[in-house]
Amino acid sequence: MSRRGARSRPAPPRPASPLRVMIVDDHPVVRAGITQVIEDEKEMTVCCEASEPAGALRRARAEAPDLAIVDLSLGDKGSGLELVRALAESSPKVPVLVLSMHDERLYAERALRAGARGYIMKHEARTALVEAIRRVAAGRTYLSPSMSDRILETVAGLRPGQAGQTPLERLTDREREVYELIGRGLGTRQIAESLHLSVKTIESHQAHIKQKLGLRGSSELIRSAATWVDR
Repeated sequence: MSRRGARSRPAPPRPASPLRVMIVDDHPVVRAGITQVIEDEKEMTVCCEASEPAGALRRARAEAPDLAIVDLSLGDKGSGLELVRALAESSPKVPVLVLSMHDERLYAERALRAGARGYIMKHEARTALVEAIRRVAAGRTYLSPSMSDRILETVAGLRPGQAGQTPLERLTDREREVYELIGRGLGTRQIAESLHLSVKTIESHQAHIKQKLGLRGSSELIRSAATWVDR
């Protein structure tokens, strides 16, 4: 058959670009573990990493990842919750999946209100993490089934309001940040410097925490916070 009469073969489909993920966690070993999970998936890759909020914001602007995985506990380097808010403002096209060791019952709703699109705990299986990444990257929200039910019950008025909350649930976002840093061994002045607040403001937060948790003094506050962080 002549070339003129031959049918041209359709061009093979071009491979889709991999999903580019940014990881924000202050522990290098944790970042390496998450990277391994992501790189094992053919359609995903890690494009950048950061260990603290300022670096994460810079990398998000420079790399424009398709998704950011953010840990809420960044030690004394800053607040993961504040980073979620900052990313929502400075890089609104980058959806955020929070990956945290903290109980989702205490933080998931707050993370979503801050701008995150999903929340998953670190003890979940790697398959759950991959599913969460895919759902959030597709513009959907990811929560565990139990947490989804909890939020729906709250919206429907089937769960009690603030009167039925635990003492920890009644702490504000900032009070929880202070409480965590106390548990990590930081003093009042160190916490003030880490959160860019005055010492007087931190002392006020500490007083509110003690009142809400029924703690009688600074020693009880430190022991309670340390126990909570180590759980």
